[in-house]
Amino acid sequence: MECVSRINLPTVDSTSNFIKEMIAEERTGDVSSASMLPGMTLVVADDQTKGRGQQGNSWETEKGKNVIFSFLCHPDFVRPSKQFLLSQCIALAVCDTLLKYVEDVKVKWPNDIYVGDKKISGTLIECDLFGKNIRNCIVGTGINVNQEVFVSDAPNPVSLKNLTGRDYDREEILASVITRFQELYEMLREGREEDVREMYMEKLYRKEGFFKYSDVRGEFMAEIASIEPTGHMNLRFDNGNVVRYEFKEVKFIL
Repeated sequence: MECVSRINLPTVDSTSNFIKEMIAEERTGDVSSASMLPGMTLVVADDQTKGRGQQGNSWETEKGKNVIFSFLCHPDFVRPSKQFLLSQCIALAVCDTLLKYVEDVKVKWPNDIYVGDKKISGTLIECDLFGKNIRNCIVGTGINVNQEVFVSDAPNPVSLKNLTGRDYDREEILASVITRFQELYEMLREGREEDVREMYMEKLYRKEGFFKYSDVRGEFMAEIASIEPTGHMNLRFDNGNVVRYEFKEVKFIL
C-alpha cells in the first residue's frame, strides 16, 4: 500500500480546497509537471465551514462530531475514461466500514451512502487529467457519526448516533475507510476492475425493483438496468425502454 502523509486541521473552509492549495504551491510553474506530493496525502478536519457536495450542495457538519477528510492520490494506472472506478472504491470503502456498525448500508449512485432511505455519507471527487493519465485525484468525504441534529434543508440526513444512540470513535472509522480504500485501490492497480464493479453492484441502493425517479419530463417508475464503466446509469421503464443518464440528469424520489 502507498505511504499516507496526514495533516490534521482544527478548522478549514474545505479539506479539498486545502489540498488544491497545496498542489498549487508545489508546482514549479510548468503546467505539464505532476504534483510533487508523493503517495497519498490525507487532510482531516474537526470542522469544515464550506464543505461541498454533489450538484453544488453544501455538506452540513457540527464541529468535532463527524468524520471529514479529503485525500490526494495519483492513479496514473486508471484511464480517464474509467475514473468512475475511483468513485466506486471510496463508496465501497465507506459502505464496508459502516456495515461494521449498522445494517442496511447501501451505495446510492453514484457514491452517496445510505442507511435505509437516509443519507449518512457523501463524497465529491475531482480528477486532474493530463493527456492519457489522471495526474491528481482529490477525494473529499463526509460521514455523519455523532451529530444528532441537522438544521439544513437537506431532506434525509442521518448519523450513526441517530441510528443507535451511541457515540463512536471517529478515528477508528476514518482508519477503517482509508485502509479499505487502499485495498480496493490496489485491486485497480492489479487490473481487478471487474471485481470492484461487482462489489459495487452488490451493494447498490435500489439495485432490484421498480422505484420512483424524476428527470426533465417529470416523475416516473423505473428499475436500474445497469451502471456503465463510465458511471452512466441505465434505467429500464415498465414498458421495457432503457434510458441512459449522466449524473445530475435524474433524481431519486424518496
